[in-house]
Formats: sequence, C-alpha cells, structure tokens
Amino acid sequence: MKRSIVAILLAVICCSFAVVPVFADEVTDQTDSASAPERLVDGADLLTDSQEETLLELLDEISERQKCDVVIVTEENLQGNTAQDDADDFFDYNGYGYGNNRDGILLLISMGDRDWSISTRGFAIKAFTDKGQEYLVEQFKGDLSAGNYNEAFTIYAQQCDDFLTQAKTGKPYDGSNLPKKPLSWVWIPISIVVGIIIALIIVGGMRSKLKSVAKQKAANSYVREGSLNITDSRDLFLYRTVDRREKPKSTSSDSGSSTHTSSSGATHGGRSGKF
Repeated sequence: MKRSIVAILLAVICCSFAVVPVFADEVTDQTDSASAPERLVDGADLLTDSQEETLLELLDEISERQKCDVVIVTEENLQGNTAQDDADDFFDYNGYGYGNNRDGILLLISMGDRDWSISTRGFAIKAFTDKGQEYLVEQFKGDLSAGNYNEAFTIYAQQCDDFLTQAKTGKPYDGSNLPKKPLSWVWIPISIVVGIIIALIIVGGMRSKLKSVAKQKAANSYVREGSLNITDSRDLFLYRTVDRREKPKSTSSDSGSSTHTSSSGATHGGRSGKF
C-alpha cells in the first residue's frame, strides 16, 4: 500500500515539472503582448478617432510581423529638451522595443517647435542607415509640412515596413541602393514622341548630305576604272595586347548608421529636423 502511495506521489511530481515549462512559455507570450505600449500616441491631437484606429492597426500589424516596433508620437512642445533627446527618452522610458535587443524605430513630432525626430534602437539601427533615414523623411515631410498628418504617418509606416523587409536580406537601404522611385506613366508617351522627333531630325540630316549620290546596282560602280589593281592579298596576325584592370568598387555613397548614447545609457541611431 505504501509503495502504491509513493509511486502515485512521484508520478504527480513528475507531471507537475513537465507542465511548468509549457505554462511559463504561455505566460511569457501573453505578458509580452499585453504589456506592449501603444505604438501611436497622439498627444498633439492631430488625428481623428477613426484615423487613429486605422493607423494604430497598421503600426501594430507591421511591428508584430516584422518583430520590430514602429512607433509614432506627437506632442505640443519639447519642454526644454532637444527633439532627438525627447525621442530617445520616450522610446527608452516607455518600454518600446521588440525582443531582448529592444528593436524599434520611433517618429516624434513636436508641433510647438515644428520639429521632427527619429530614434532607432537594436536591429532598427542597422535597418535605417543615415542615408536611408534621409530618404525616409523625404517621403513624408511634404505631407507633414502641409498638415496632411494622416497621409504623412501612413507613408512613414509603409516605408518602415519596406525598409525592415530590405534589411532582413542583409543589404539595408543605403546611399548605393536606395529605393527607386516609380516612373510616372506621363513620361511614356512623352518619351515616344521625343524619340520619334529626334529620329526624324537625325535621318533628315543624313539624307540631306546624300543628294549627290546616285543608287548603283553593283559595288564596283563606285570604283574609278584603272585606279585599283590588286596583285597579292594576305592576312597576317601579328600580335595581340590585352589590358586587364579591376573595376574599382565605390562604397563612398554608403553611410552606414551613426549612433549616440541616450540619457538611459542605451545606444540609439536617429536624426532630427524641422518641417
């Protein structure tokens, strides 16, 4: 009887140890998801409720799929800080960043000073190089300056998605491989018309120089009689010279990512400016 009780107790203990790791994993996943801060903080109230809802869904979807937080923060003023310091501190002290390396990018807008700032951390430092950030800002800055805030923030989110996808190939967007802007369809008919006009001009010019030349049936008609007398003909191969030179690889256009240290001691990338 005692042996049976001991065996049952041992079985219960073993089962308990087997269940604990699974339960711990489930709790960790739920805790990560539940504790994630809002990726859209519209403190300056630039968006309508419906715009906020749609944009937040987009930011959450991109962040969770890419495993890298994509965040937008708007505020009335910087309260004495620089735009870069404010963006870094908002990222660090509000718990943003995906995974152990706290991968993420945050766009901060200060309306009182008309400042924008980008702060990157973890994998986002590599994904958003200095030249890449310059290109990124150019894509939404026009709408931002014009007051089209929802359009500007949507473009920012979509561009971040593209940048993160590209960085995972091992070749992040940089000076030598920035995204190519699509050519407008308007240029297609313009190019065809211009090509036809140039071709007509060139052919017309060539044709005007041939007015003294008459068409002949055979090539020997163009040779003056008695002016050519070939007695012997040979082809001699004398020598060949081949120069091989390595094409220099240009990397000067690639900037990489410059970094700085925030007030919390964390390493960040980023840039700032006016809009």
